[in-house]
Amino acid sequence: MPLGTLDRTPPPFFKQGPSALSKLMVFSAVALFLMVADTRFKLAQPIRAGVATVLYPMQWLALRPVLAVRYTAGYFESLSTAQANEEQSRLKLAMQSQRANQVDELLLENRRLRELLALKERITVPATAAEVLYDAPDPYTRKIIIDKGLAQGIESGSPVIDESGVLGQVTRVLPLVSEVTLITDRDHAIPVLNSRTGARSVAYGDPKSDDGPLELRFMAGNADVQPGDMLTTSGVDGVYPPGVPVAKVVKVERRGNAGFARISCVPQARVEGGRYVMVLGSTARQLPPRPAPETPAPGAHKKGPAP
Repeated sequence: MPLGTLDRTPPPFFKQGPSALSKLMVFSAVALFLMVADTRFKLAQPIRAGVATVLYPMQWLALRPVLAVRYTAGYFESLSTAQANEEQSRLKLAMQSQRANQVDELLLENRRLRELLALKERITVPATAAEVLYDAPDPYTRKIIIDKGLAQGIESGSPVIDESGVLGQVTRVLPLVSEVTLITDRDHAIPVLNSRTGARSVAYGDPKSDDGPLELRFMAGNADVQPGDMLTTSGVDGVYPPGVPVAKVVKVERRGNAGFARISCVPQARVEGGRYVMVLGSTARQLPPRPAPETPAPGAHKKGPAP
């Protein structure tokens, strides 16, 4: 075969198209055109909307685990925050409740102290303020311990009052503390005066009675005593100043076969739960001295018996 007849063109399998540089320039120009056209005329907006619509279910499914993890983390974080806030709120509420109780207690103490001072102004005997420390440990007696003793000039037998009336009497004095026997003690008795009738009697402690811890004994069955009568100190004993409230009559039983009436009373003072008291001086110092006995004149002679 002559050499001139050979085809020197490459076979179709190895046939080359446009060069790579040409393709780059063409596609770059097309991309630039599309960007300008999309910016100007929004040509790709329908295509973008369609693709977004088609891909939305897959995006929704792909976001579910992420949202579940985020929701779970937020739930536990919110739960921890809520628990911490609840604990802080409880602490604040407890502190505010404690402060409110303290304020109420202080207001009550101030009111009682004012009433005690007002009662002191009506009493002319000297007085010493004291605070109740605790109740006596003996369960068979009604006694309290106060924080004043010999060092403060407290004397045995001194009456003790609070803002409402007579509380008791000092029965034992120590250097720094004193023991006060309450008027409800079974061994205590106090002379009283019925403010309505003016009748005098004696009130005895009766702690076992269900009607009242005080009892007026040895009162006649027809005595003029009614429930509601106010009993005050009579002052005849020289210990308690007159006119201090002691008790109020709550029940009167008149038995036909008994010569005396059973009269139950409740004390006006706070025999339980009191905190501040006033120890009074004895009223015996204010009593006039006894008159000196009469002595016969020096020149006087006794008369002999008649003959």
